[in-house]
Amino acid sequence: MGTLAEEIFSYKLGRPVNAGEIVIVDVDHVMSHDTTSPLAIQAFRKLTGEGGGRVFDSARAHIVFDHIVPAATVAAATLQRDIRVFAREQGIQILQEGICHQVMPERGFVAPGEIIVGADSHTCTYGALGAFATGMGSTDIGVAYATGRSWFRVPETINVRLTGQLQPGVYVKDVTLELVRRIGVDGANYRALEYSGPLVESLSISERFTLCNMAIEMGAKTGLVAPDATTEAWLRGRVNRSYPMLQPQNPRYERVVEVDVSDLSPLIACPPDVNNVVPVEQVEHIQIDQVFLGTCTNGRLDDLAIAASILRGHTIHPNTRMVVIPASREVYLEALRLGYIETFIQAGASVGTPGCGPCIGRHFGVLGPGERALTTMNRNFTGRMGDPTAEIYLGSPATVAATAITGHITDPRQFLA
Repeated sequence: MGTLAEEIFSYKLGRPVNAGEIVIVDVDHVMSHDTTSPLAIQAFRKLTGEGGGRVFDSARAHIVFDHIVPAATVAAATLQRDIRVFAREQGIQILQEGICHQVMPERGFVAPGEIIVGADSHTCTYGALGAFATGMGSTDIGVAYATGRSWFRVPETINVRLTGQLQPGVYVKDVTLELVRRIGVDGANYRALEYSGPLVESLSISERFTLCNMAIEMGAKTGLVAPDATTEAWLRGRVNRSYPMLQPQNPRYERVVEVDVSDLSPLIACPPDVNNVVPVEQVEHIQIDQVFLGTCTNGRLDDLAIAASILRGHTIHPNTRMVVIPASREVYLEALRLGYIETFIQAGASVGTPGCGPCIGRHFGVLGPGERALTTMNRNFTGRMGDPTAEIYLGSPATVAATAITGHITDPRQFLA
């Protein structure tokens, strides 16, 4: 009887589990990507012996190529070649169809009640489906590849209760930035953030992904939404195995953060910290060199739809460039069918292969000295998108699209009137 995190661990271990306990538990899926796999493989080799060890289950071990796809340098190509050798040895399928945190759920590798570990901090995204998912270092992932197990300190939980109704032009990304502003970048260190309330219950799975994705930006171990009928509908046709619809039972939260979203306006996170959040009106004078629509936070179909609805019939400002990268092949194909990609290209945007791209400053949109970008990313750390003197601002897909048209940070509501 406890929080959703406690309920998941209790279910997996077959006994009551409380926050603060240190447990060793079988994990359901293990994931690494093209930049974290080499160290995970190295740890796996040290543990199992060169050439002799086998992963715990090749069907539940996943390697995703998404951070530098296609390979942008000789070093990246060599790294990916070496990972392919390991994957062939182990019988692991390499997924190269988009961002790991979009592809894993799409391919049915996430279900309610499961425990999933990944060598990427935004693995917490999968909590939107009622799974306990968290990022770990590559060494821990290498051990999980070998044993199918991992250790955890069961986290205390902060309940984030969202009420009210979003006004036109305000989106879940704005809500998420408001939460980071209130809680702080270390205000939920090693906690689980359990999202609940009438607003959460009304959100799509895509919107819940956005909430849970940025739990790590508050220091959280994971973000969680209890599964419901919306979850079941999204999983239908993706997950064929049975899963439990676990709910918090008489939970004892460390604290409750209540937010009424009714009066929120579009928000911007200003450099160099994600919690440096202000209303869009305060920064509308700032000129922007590049806008970027994509990433594991806001590269899904509904995000592309929002941006396309604003850009339709407009062209990108001559002093601004726009990069659009759908989160996955599935998203890309549907966006093509619905005409969103055509809208972006007609407006003058560059549309890239599904993956992470400029989010980590590797290729397809790197920033030069002194440039400014407005993006739908989850982080605006110094140097993340390229030159350390470049500035990164964060906003919603609507704000990004409006800004692409005007060339300066722009309140999207003027384009939605």
